[in-house]
Amino acid sequence: MNRLKVNLQQSIITLAERGWSRRRITRELGVDRGTVRRCLEALIAKAAISTPGSTQAPSSNAAISTAGSEGPDSAKAATISTPGTQGKPGRKSVCEAFAAQIGAALEKGLSAQRIYQNLVAEHQFTGSYQAVKRFVRSHGPATDLPFRRMECEPGQEAQVDFGQGAWVIEEGKRRRPHLFRVVLSHSRKGYSEAVWQQSTESFIRALENSFRAFGGVPSTLVIDNLRAAVKRCDWFEPELNPKVVSFCEHYGTVILPTKPAMPRHKGKVEAAVKYAQNNALKGRAFESLAAQNRFLSEWERTVADTRIHGTTRRQVAKVFVEVDQPALRALPASVFPVFEEAPRTVHRDGHVEFKRAYYSVPPEYVGHRVWVRQELRLLRLYNTRREQIALHALAEPGKFTTDPAHLHSPKRHIIERGADHLLDQCRLIGPLTGTWAEGMYAVRGPQGLRVLMGLLQLADFFVSLVFLVV
Repeated sequence: MNRLKVNLQQSIITLAERGWSRRRITRELGVDRGTVRRCLEALIAKAAISTPGSTQAPSSNAAISTAGSEGPDSAKAATISTPGTQGKPGRKSVCEAFAAQIGAALEKGLSAQRIYQNLVAEHQFTGSYQAVKRFVRSHGPATDLPFRRMECEPGQEAQVDFGQGAWVIEEGKRRRPHLFRVVLSHSRKGYSEAVWQQSTESFIRALENSFRAFGGVPSTLVIDNLRAAVKRCDWFEPELNPKVVSFCEHYGTVILPTKPAMPRHKGKVEAAVKYAQNNALKGRAFESLAAQNRFLSEWERTVADTRIHGTTRRQVAKVFVEVDQPALRALPASVFPVFEEAPRTVHRDGHVEFKRAYYSVPPEYVGHRVWVRQELRLLRLYNTRREQIALHALAEPGKFTTDPAHLHSPKRHIIERGADHLLDQCRLIGPLTGTWAEGMYAVRGPQGLRVLMGLLQLADFFVSLVFLVV
């Protein structure tokens, strides 16, 4: 008792006087339950001794009310009140004299801690912080409205999150993977997978594995703002990773990131990650990542799916099979293709470089940013609206791949258009000229292409001369 501060003793007395239980006092003040009991019993005993005419010691469950000074040299006048009198008001709060200042601070939105600090610094307040907190609680604004639970229809939503997996010990080295977990919001059916990295590719492949395990695709995916999927956080218009967008288009689903720093928007999977960590992985270690994933798969089937969920009060597997799974979207015929993707700027020669090879782009995109996607044997180019603008076969490093359609007509050399084009131009001059050009090209072959070019330029010269004379 000598080690307990006077203001803390007074707080215990005041709360007991108001009818609070010892358990509630302990939780509110953050002190040991035994300390509260000893404090109250000591004060009850002291009150019994100092009260004239008392014939028996009061019960330890009696509430205590004190009056007068608490100084070390002053006597305490104490009375014992039975539980039947607990509804009567206790002594006046020391904060009543500062009610105006506390009210003004509450209107400004200040916390009880800040109000207490201001009272001590500006008004020489001698009461305790607990007294201020109790006064603010009883005189402050009403508490916030309770959160509204958002339940989802079958097949509508899945929530996704990462946590820490169990240790993997390979060749004497310990590594800790990430625990990827997806939970269908209606049935609480889950999928767990341990991955080494939270990269975009591992995120996509783990999501794809969950869809295959569920046998369908939910309409929406709720995720937090992890870098693997979200390039720029924004509650109203987040910028998603283009590869993740393509994945969602392939599976016919939509990703809805939560509000930044708002984990309760995906509370179902937050609880599901903790459940998997505590129930499945805590205290375990595995010899490989594959071994951990095999264990997680068996745990989902034999433990997580067979449990009666604490909120729905129904078996997870039964609700999933009967209600949730039939409402999921059908899986596409093929898996999402494996590819690499990166932004590039189109060079002045109308090509982009990717892995030291060069690929042509339509001329209107010179100087603009485009997206290059390398698949197994193909390379696709997209504009910023994710519209395909070019398609090439993969080229070896150092090679140029040019689509003739990407060459602007003024930049196409006349020889590139071929002999047939030159002969057609000669026939337009006249039938005799066309006949001569055909015979000459038949005799001289490719060497006659330059002769044809000279003939066409000579014809252009005479045409321009005629116009000048006229």
